[in-house]
Amino acid sequence: MAFSLHPLIDNGLTKGSDSFPGGKLHCHCSSKPVEVTIKGNVLHNHACGCSQCWKPKGALFSIVAVVPVDNVEVTANGDKLEIVNKDATILRHACKDCGVHLYGRIEKDHAFKGLDFVHVELSDEKGWQEPQFAAFVSSLIEQGFDPAKMGDVRAKLKSIGLESYDALSPPLMDALATFAAEKAGVKGKL
Repeated sequence: MAFSLHPLIDNGLTKGSDSFPGGKLHCHCSSKPVEVTIKGNVLHNHACGCSQCWKPKGALFSIVAVVPVDNVEVTANGDKLEIVNKDATILRHACKDCGVHLYGRIEKDHAFKGLDFVHVELSDEKGWQEPQFAAFVSSLIEQGFDPAKMGDVRAKLKSIGLESYDALSPPLMDALATFAAEKAGVKGKL
């Protein structure tokens, strides 16, 4: 394979556990790593091709999921965290030293407010929900990936069991559209 989707999925998916209790995420620092404790399992875990999510070196995709904000706690070295882009919708909290994103939070009025975005690959515990789909696949082109190889990317995603979308999965897009319809007062008008 001439490219790496992501080390967690290059060789297929590992099924998570429905009863997984959660675990700890750590940045990549060898000294005083940032630690974030997650209660319970994650939801909507997916491969993301956007240009904003943290990706391991050489990977085309990040693996990112959501978890309720109340289930996320910085438990060590939080003083090393900084927000990557204060103008972004998702305020990604990254380690100032190694650059790893530990969690992303939405503070403004948004359909996903109340959920934090996390990278379960930063945990040593096994049992996290496996990726469910691939999102923002076409965004790879905007980052310099050869458009002629996109068929290979989609074929590899499909071979490991991930549907590829150029936005989010249909249920998440429906949630965004429902939120927008409610804000505009048009939900249930047709």
